[in-house]
Amino acid sequence: NAEQSSQWDGFRHYSQPLKTSEPSSSKDRIFYGGTTKGDIMDSSNDRIGIQHWASEGIAGRGILLDYHLWASTQSPAIKYSCFSAHAITFQSILAMCEAENVVPRKGDILFIRTGMMPEWETFTEQQKKEYAAQPEAEHAGMEASICLLEWLWDSGIAAVAGDAIAWEVDTTPGEVSMHEYLLGGWGMPIGEMFDLEALSRTCAGLKRYSFFLTSMPLNMPGGVSSPPNAMAIF
Repeated sequence: NAEQSSQWDGFRHYSQPLKTSEPSSSKDRIFYGGTTKGDIMDSSNDRIGIQHWASEGIAGRGILLDYHLWASTQSPAIKYSCFSAHAITFQSILAMCEAENVVPRKGDILFIRTGMMPEWETFTEQQKKEYAAQPEAEHAGMEASICLLEWLWDSGIAAVAGDAIAWEVDTTPGEVSMHEYLLGGWGMPIGEMFDLEALSRTCAGLKRYSFFLTSMPLNMPGGVSSPPNAMAIF
């Protein structure tokens, strides 16, 4: 389990309620493809493990929506901390697509940059310790809403990723749980804590926010997550 740094969340990471009518707090849950908790806990069972991704890797057109940059250009500027429950709205997604001249296509890998990495680097050692000691830290990210889910589905997005801690806003409960729908329901990879700083500079310099993305997850039978081992090619 690589849930410590830049990572792809695999399908063993998150389950969803067995019945769609039940809330996220339901203890009657199931993983992607009907996989049960018993399957996950069985050390001899590697069902829906990360090794299946490694057989072919992740490759396709990546698109970057640079929220950190876009927010700073608004009038007035949208000010926020990546270590707060700041939600990136669905309307902001549409506005960024227009500003960057990005039209999502089927199979795209969507990246959202919040600016988490440079903000973290401004923390003193004491601030980092205080952050780590919090029982429930807050993290900026995508709003958890049905309209965002519908847009991802209708656009044919194949995977989502970003530099945020949890991709979706955390810990404020949203309309839905994106992790439940994307990982447990759809089988859509979620990338978290990717370092997007160099990518952001390149996209801004070229005025081009699409690129070819390759990623080689670990060949770990039964693996829960993996470092991305990713590269953007222009």
